[in-house]
Formats: sequence, structure tokens, C-alpha cells
Amino acid sequence: MNLKETRLDTTVMYEGSFMRVRKDNVLLPDGAVSSREYITHPGAVAVLAILDNGNLVMERQFRYAPQREFIELPAGKIDHGEDTLLTAQRELLEETGYVASEWIHLTTAWPCIGYADERMEYFLARGLAHQGRKLDDGEFLEVFELSLPEAIEWIRLGKINESKTIVGLFWLEKYLNGWR
Repeated sequence: MNLKETRLDTTVMYEGSFMRVRKDNVLLPDGAVSSREYITHPGAVAVLAILDNGNLVMERQFRYAPQREFIELPAGKIDHGEDTLLTAQRELLEETGYVASEWIHLTTAWPCIGYADERMEYFLARGLAHQGRKLDDGEFLEVFELSLPEAIEWIRLGKINESKTIVGLFWLEKYLNGWR
């Protein structure tokens, strides 16, 4: 069965500093024409950084769109043409002050396929050393440690309820239990 939709034309409805809102007219598999509105995004990384004591490096920050604070993994946008590992290394240092001697790519996930092409690359970072963080201008966040069992419990309790972090923590739990 053919499920592919074919773009007939596209219009950029909005263009910001790193994302665009587009509206495409598409040909559906049954020959009908419809429209699709979506966001193009360069993608992002999330880092599961494990300290020598086994705890995770986590962040608490205010997110403007939902108007509240969230508990999250260190993460950030992939710059145009940037290798995803370099993005992960840059974001971990900028946001937390840590560098890592060991990096493992865990998975790629697509967080909002109904309206965006953003992908999230997940990395495990170990062998951490603190060098001092270098936050971007206008970036404010609190860095703290949390054990993986406690983080999983915080998901159950709703204290961690942000999707990239939930996916990352569940992947890490499975990975550490031998799931490859």
C-alpha cells in the first residue's frame, strides 16, 4: 500500500532565526489534494550525563511557551551543518560545565511528527570532568544531580513530565540493563 504524500507546492508562512512554519499542498495516495502545515527545525540533542557516583546531571529551567519550570536533560539545538556529537559536547559544556571522555549515541527519536520535522539525538556521556559552564546570553538554568531510580520515580509522580527527558531516561534505564 502506498502511503506517501507528494508535495505539489510550498509556502513559507513564517521564518525565524532557526525554524520555519510552512504550508504545503500535497497529493494524497488516493489522488486527492490536501494541505499540510508544519515546522521545519534543525534538530536537537539530549545528553544523559552520568557522574562517577552514578548520578545524572539534570537541569531545571523555565520554558516560556508553557510558562513554567521543567526538570530536563541537558540539551540543545543542532547548528546548521554541525555534527551531532559536537553539538552534544558543546551543549553539555555550555549548560553544565562538564566535559566527558566517553560518548555513546543511544538513539534518534522524532518528538512531534504531527507538526514538525525535528529529530532528537540522544547521547550517553561518561567520564565527566567539570570545567565551568558557559551559558548562552539570556539562558538561565539550575544544574543538579539526580539518581536514575529517583528520576524514574519523578516521571511516575509527574515531577519530570517533559517528553525528551522521559524518552531519554527510559532509554538509559534499558541501556544500562543490557538493552542494545
